Amino acid sequence: MKQDDIDRRLVVDATPALILSARSDGYVDYFNKRWLEYLGVTLEAIEGWRWTDFVHPDEAGELLQRWRSSIKTGEPLESEARVRRADGRWRAMLHRIYPLCDPSGNAIRWFGASVDIEDRKQAERELRTIVETIPAYVWTARPDGTIDFIAQSWFDHMGHRREEVLENWTSVIHHDDVERVVEGWRTAVAHGRPFEVEMRGANAAGEYRWLLSRAVPLRDDSGAVIRWYGTLADIDELRKLKEELHKENIALRDEVSQASMFEEIVGSSAALRRVLVLVGRVAATDSTVLITGETGTGKELIARAIHKRSPRSSRPFISVNCGAIAPSLIMSELFGYEKGAFTGAVQRHLGRFELAEGGTIFLDEVGELPQETQIALLRVLQERTFERVGGTKLIPADVRVIAATNRDLDKAIGDGSFRSDLYYRLSVFPVHMPPLRDRAEDIPLLVEYLTERYAAKVGKKITSVSRRTMELLTAYGWPGNVRELQNVIQRAVILCDGDTLVVDETSLPARDARLTIGGRGLGRPKFSEEKEMIESALAGSKGRVAGRDGAAAKLGVPRSTLESRIRTLRINKNRFKSE
Repeated sequence: MKQDDIDRRLVVDATPALILSARSDGYVDYFNKRWLEYLGVTLEAIEGWRWTDFVHPDEAGELLQRWRSSIKTGEPLESEARVRRADGRWRAMLHRIYPLCDPSGNAIRWFGASVDIEDRKQAERELRTIVETIPAYVWTARPDGTIDFIAQSWFDHMGHRREEVLENWTSVIHHDDVERVVEGWRTAVAHGRPFEVEMRGANAAGEYRWLLSRAVPLRDDSGAVIRWYGTLADIDELRKLKEELHKENIALRDEVSQASMFEEIVGSSAALRRVLVLVGRVAATDSTVLITGETGTGKELIARAIHKRSPRSSRPFISVNCGAIAPSLIMSELFGYEKGAFTGAVQRHLGRFELAEGGTIFLDEVGELPQETQIALLRVLQERTFERVGGTKLIPADVRVIAATNRDLDKAIGDGSFRSDLYYRLSVFPVHMPPLRDRAEDIPLLVEYLTERYAAKVGKKITSVSRRTMELLTAYGWPGNVRELQNVIQRAVILCDGDTLVVDETSLPARDARLTIGGRGLGRPKFSEEKEMIESALAGSKGRVAGRDGAAAKLGVPRSTLESRIRTLRINKNRFKSE
């Protein structure tokens, strides 16, 4: 073993984390010193597949099955399973294993780490027991369901008079919940089943709080219900916390699910390289970025790349499609709202800016924002503060803003639909994402990458792309850009019966089949006709591309664009030069 390898092994052994590594076939050939001490074994006793002997019998099978599935698909593994510690006790563990892939995407090695989560699991079990068994406020009812007692502590908490509530307990329940609660209680009483419901109850000031009501029947020796015993718990704060955690989880799941999109920035064209140079320069700063470009060019991929390479990369990346949210809801969606701000606002709601605190918020289709929201966004950019809808408190916003649009904002400013001051605040660092037709040399790489990706998803082995297909896809104009290319490849992979991907002209929408060069002329539905047109122009110019009488001028396109198409279509321009 080389000295560098020995040094790295010593570092891994010295770390307090539980670390392992495996060969590409899943054979675990290394557990670090911390793992061996934790289990109280030698490497020989656990390597290979022997590690299953130390996993709880009830969970070893499932963990092994998931591990084998990851080996087959190349997808990371994350799973919980109990492990027997050196003292003989079973401890809950969270296991994560990730592949190291070669340039082709094949796993050549696996690396994993495990975390002891037994204490957390025990705390969760104890908390669950407390929540389920300890009554907050006790109430009782007769066998027919008539409530005849509620603890005084509940009246002290809510501020109601005992006589009023016992006479008509539904009067303190939110009108939207009454029917559901009454029907649930009647059903429980009729069938003698336990009762549980969440509802909103009003206090003496008319403010509603979320309550959890539970009841169980007490039966005599014959099984008849002789009494009902129940509890009421104020869960208003818990509901708020649950909603906030739910939103954060949605944001985190979205971040995880979208993280792999960074890999789709595929290509080596000069146009794409220029964009990535800009990404590298602006990522380390906190500048606001405005990404422009046609739909489907990958603007969100660029935004995520900026975030991933920024100092905020460990914090949330929150993506908002401004054009997909109703104008009447966009303010509350971005900035949140206070309880009572409007009908149905029964509790505080956190907006996307608060969820993105410390991280990055990506405002896609920012050109669709209504005027009122543009003013609020301008305030955030200028003062780094905002107010929730219905609130008066200024909330600081430590958030980096990246915006994107496929609209012509200069034109929008001219017609008054977009504020010029907001535009200047957003475009501190503009990045333009070129359309796919302007980086046609990237298409072969994208086709191969997408073919491999989608084939793996559907379990097919596609090893090549037909020459005719590659020529067709390279020559097509792609009005829908990379997103349209993705759809075409995915459909072709699904229909493919062999190991060679084939796409015919019927797979490309006829209405989008115009091939544009530099946004002009050359409107031909077939690559063969475009090639013929270019060759005709070259023949007329005797092989010259540039100049007043060159082929580019005859076709009405930039010289660089025509040169790119000549290379793509494999046209030998030299054969048209005069002898």
